[in-house]
Amino acid sequence: MDMRQTAQTLRHLVIFRNLRGEPLMEALAALLEADRESAAARMCDLAAELYPRGTDLHQAVETLMLRDDNFYVRAAASQRTVGSQAERWLERELALLEEAVLSSEAFCARFDLKEHAEELPAWSAEGERFTRVYRRMLERSPQSGFGIFAQYHVFSVSPQGLLVPVEHPDPQQLSELYGYEAEREKLIKNTQALLQGLPANNVLLYGDAGTGKSSTVKALANAYQDQGLRLIQVEKSRLRHIPALLDTLSGLPLKFILFIDDLSFASDDRDFTALKTVLEGSVAARSGNTVVFATSNRRHLVQETFQQRQGDEIHLSDTLEEVASLSARFGIVITFGKPGRDLYLSVVAQLAEREGLDAPEEQLFQEAEAFALRSGGRSPRVARQYVEYKIAMSGPGSCVN
Repeated sequence: MDMRQTAQTLRHLVIFRNLRGEPLMEALAALLEADRESAAARMCDLAAELYPRGTDLHQAVETLMLRDDNFYVRAAASQRTVGSQAERWLERELALLEEAVLSSEAFCARFDLKEHAEELPAWSAEGERFTRVYRRMLERSPQSGFGIFAQYHVFSVSPQGLLVPVEHPDPQQLSELYGYEAEREKLIKNTQALLQGLPANNVLLYGDAGTGKSSTVKALANAYQDQGLRLIQVEKSRLRHIPALLDTLSGLPLKFILFIDDLSFASDDRDFTALKTVLEGSVAARSGNTVVFATSNRRHLVQETFQQRQGDEIHLSDTLEEVASLSARFGIVITFGKPGRDLYLSVVAQLAEREGLDAPEEQLFQEAEAFALRSGGRSPRVARQYVEYKIAMSGPGSCVN
């Protein structure tokens, strides 16, 4: 292998064009074209880029390849062909990367630096061949997505409107949620329709705080991630980015929930118009792979004042109708009502059983009711907080029974 020629090719990748300016790839190319006198310094430069990612160069480059969003993987995910020339070039670049990714020991041997190996940073370069790994990813891409969508299943939106992967999403599971089974089943069926390519509705989950609205949405994303479901949480201040997001997501094979938590507006809020446009549809048809799920503690999402109701606008009734009817633009509204005593204590009992809390039922319920009174009312969240408190107080060294 002519290392200088390989370095030049790394700087002019075609399929993996996005990797050309990646600092790790730049450091690798610089090392490949180094001479014996500069090799030690270039090895240090490469290690500086590699070590924050680990000490296996093969794994680090493989991760960059699998996360890369390029025209070839998009075609594969959409089950389109790209032509024999692009196919041939992909094979060439995968083989090139395989040749370029060497261990520090191999580089020391090539530059005749074995006697200095102990003085230089070390790394490994082990793993399955890039061609097999990448081909396997391409085969799964219509179901599992590609790039960051294959690596993550929960995202947020940056102030600039870019998707940001959530490294450690809430691990909430549907099996850990108690009560509101009928309400939750409506959302599950709507989500399953989305995954099956059937018409699915935008959904508003309305109800008191702590009833499990947000937890249900997050648990759904965890439950169906292997079936191609992805969750994108959109802060209210970034709703203006939703139309651009819909354009980006429309060509992807996955299904997406745009999740807006704790939604409410002031009547003069510009984001109100942005969301209304998305829910109603604009000039571009809404993509069949995306729905909006929103939670709110308010049935009427737009806050009004008596002064606004008595305002001097000529067509005031039309304005108030538009403001008050935003929730009606959701295809499904699911109400999570404040739980009564029986539902609250049922949730307490199920949580206590799941956690292995050994306490007489009568005592458990009496204390749970008192805890709810101190916490401002009954809810599944309060039930969970009580059980966690009870476990903590019953631990080693506690005098609480």
